[in-house]
Amino acid sequence: MNVQTLTINKERLEERITALSKIGKIGETGVRRLTLSKEDRHAVETVKGWMEEVGLTARIDHFGNLIGRMEGKNPDEPILMLGSHIDSQPYGGRFDGTIGVLGALEVVQTMKEHQIVPNRPIEVIAFSDEEGCRFNKGLFGVRGILGKLEESELDRKDKDGVTRKEALIEFGCDPAKFKESEYQKGSIASFLEMHIEQGPVLDNLNKPVGIVTGISGPLWLTVELEGFAGHAGSVPMPMRKDALVGAAKVIVALNEIASGEPGAPTVGTVGSLRVFPDSRNIIPEKVSFTVDLRDIDLNRRHKLEAQLRAKITEITEEHQLQCKITEDTNSEPRYCAERIKEIMRQEIQNIGLEPMELMSGPFHDSLAMSYECEYGMIFVRCKDGISHNPKEFSTFEDISLGTELLYRTTVKMAQE
Repeated sequence: MNVQTLTINKERLEERITALSKIGKIGETGVRRLTLSKEDRHAVETVKGWMEEVGLTARIDHFGNLIGRMEGKNPDEPILMLGSHIDSQPYGGRFDGTIGVLGALEVVQTMKEHQIVPNRPIEVIAFSDEEGCRFNKGLFGVRGILGKLEESELDRKDKDGVTRKEALIEFGCDPAKFKESEYQKGSIASFLEMHIEQGPVLDNLNKPVGIVTGISGPLWLTVELEGFAGHAGSVPMPMRKDALVGAAKVIVALNEIASGEPGAPTVGTVGSLRVFPDSRNIIPEKVSFTVDLRDIDLNRRHKLEAQLRAKITEITEEHQLQCKITEDTNSEPRYCAERIKEIMRQEIQNIGLEPMELMSGPFHDSLAMSYECEYGMIFVRCKDGISHNPKEFSTFEDISLGTELLYRTTVKMAQE
């Protein structure tokens, strides 16, 4: 199919993505822009400046979200919200989240240049702490505006012992005023998010852009095992209560359980592990590690979680260990609105591309928004499916096609 001329400004979009990638830059192509850090604040202020240049009314709320508003003909109508996040992993890439925020900004700027006034307000949002890597629980900003935070959220600490509350205050927010930043029920009509795929499907099929059908449900656990420390040279093997050996067996068990059904989209990962006292000649007494289990089939995920918990019990009894399991996140799969997908199917063909639909394994801000309003997502191809890595790469041609689809979908929905 022949791709039609782009309405959006590809060069301007590329310039902004490139400029933002220099904030928190590591190596040649990497980004380290942890939530509520100085680098994050610099990035938020930079994008806020761009929003104001475009003519949006921009603000930073008390959750750390950056919000730019374009008024519509009917200012009291529920909002059409566009966006994603600009915080990154500690060893991240340039495109994760960023293209969704800067692509949304390009959409509204193009609308203004074409003198398109929406029937309802449009807000472009960069959500705070989507990643969850600093305080071990993500989707903070989006859950905040929906009034879905948990009681202990502000007490969570990063690896340096800084609490989320302290980080928010340092960032310029006031946790005592959270209520002022919450959105009233029904005030958001729809949410649209563009994101790199973070998987290999589009790349393998040689498709630049895809329409997302839904998001897999993530289960996050923190497992803490406790044994007994002793001298590595003198305690006989049969007498040891080695927490790290127990953790190693659990990690292998998770891998086997998640791989048990050929062809299933189940994935299981242990991505963070801490050992105490962390000395080469002391038997590990305490080990804490994370579990990330995902599947689009909730019943299957429940079954696999039960298998994992049974295996943990078996292993801890074998090695005489104490065990504590904390549930950090538990979400069911959430599906995109059919009517938004249909608009995207029509508009992607108008651009000159064949419609391609796929599920999302990673979660996104859209996951939380799906409990408040209808949502739609656009995926952009990333090379070899690499993400959360400095080697993460999408071409600006593909990003521009995704942004064009976001633009056309937004214009259609804004005129309803």
